Order: sequence, then C-alpha cells, then structure tokens
Amino acid sequence: MRARIYLRASTKEQDSKRAESELLEFASSKNLKVLETYCENYSGTKLERPELNRLLQESQEGEILLIESVDRLSRLSQEDFDTLKLRLSEKRLKLVVMDLPTTYEHFSEGITGSIMAVINNMLIDLMATMARLDQEKRVERIKQGMQKAKMEGKRVGGRAKNQELRETIEKYLRKDMTAEEVSKLAGCGVATVYRVKRELSLISKD
Repeated sequence: MRARIYLRASTKEQDSKRAESELLEFASSKNLKVLETYCENYSGTKLERPELNRLLQESQEGEILLIESVDRLSRLSQEDFDTLKLRLSEKRLKLVVMDLPTTYEHFSEGITGSIMAVINNMLIDLMATMARLDQEKRVERIKQGMQKAKMEGKRVGGRAKNQELRETIEKYLRKDMTAEEVSKLAGCGVATVYRVKRELSLISKD
C-alpha cells in the first residue's frame, strides 16, 4: 500500500523531523511504500497549513496518511477537525497512527473492517479532543502567568517595544474591534493580533 508521511512541530525551535526515521522504519515493517514525507513547523490549532494542504492535494484515493500521533495532525477545534476529516474522507485516505495499533493491525474488509473503522474513528476523535483540551489548558496557564506577572509589576513579553505593542493591541481588542481593524491601528500583522487574542482568551468569530 502507498503511504504519505506527515510530520509537524509547533515552532521553528522544535525538530519537526524528529520522528521521521521511526516512521520510515515503521512503514517498512508494514510493507508500506512511502511516496513522500511532508514536514512543517506550524501550529496544530491551524487548519490551513502549507504542507498539510499539499499532502491533501497530491494524495490519491486509497493511499495512507501516516502520522506519529493524533496531536501531530490536529489540535483543532471540533469544527475544524470535522472539516479535516471530511477532506480526508473525500480523498478516501486511510489514517494510520503509529501509536494507535488498531489503525494498522486490521486492514480487513466486510463486517470486521467496518467495525474496526467505527472503533478507530471513535478513538481518533477522543485523542483529537484530548489534544485540543491540552492546548487550551496550556493557553490558560500562559494567560494566568501573564496576569500574575502584571499584578506583580513585572514586564510581560520581552522587550519594552514588544510590550508596548501588546498593550496597544489589548486596548483595541477590549473595544470589540475586529482583528483587521486592530492590525491597522496598531501597525502590526493580523497574525500578531490573533496571537494576543488567544493569550487573552478573547478569540471570537468576527
């Protein structure tokens, strides 16, 4: 069977190729022919990722999407994860997760295959939810740490210029302005505004 490997890490400081050799060895042990490895440093909370999009565009029906763990593919909101699953389904890709044996120990057809597919979908959904909750807890801890630092009169966020920009963004966000409006007024990128919104737990659909 033909497979495509997807590797992801959140920041450039992390090694997104860390698990590549292990996944290649795993693929070989399962007689999977790896067509290409897609690797990127991108947040798992983002649905639109360059290499993931390229993988989905280049994939053919019946191929395998091989990942190390579910959180490498998704820390998405439930809505975005449903969208991603729909894209995988439309491509008729089979998701194989190296640390989830039920996704590769049974490739049978018929009733057994259908039952295993249901079980795998439930397990993958559960693991994706756990990955999302872990991310939300992490953001909450960051927020709490920043609030505590502010109360203690400490500088938050590095250099004074960055802190000044952050405070400006926060001021406009509290006026219920859109990210685009704040971006123009603060003189920064929209991505920076959304990053501050996440940290302040103020994200809402504009």
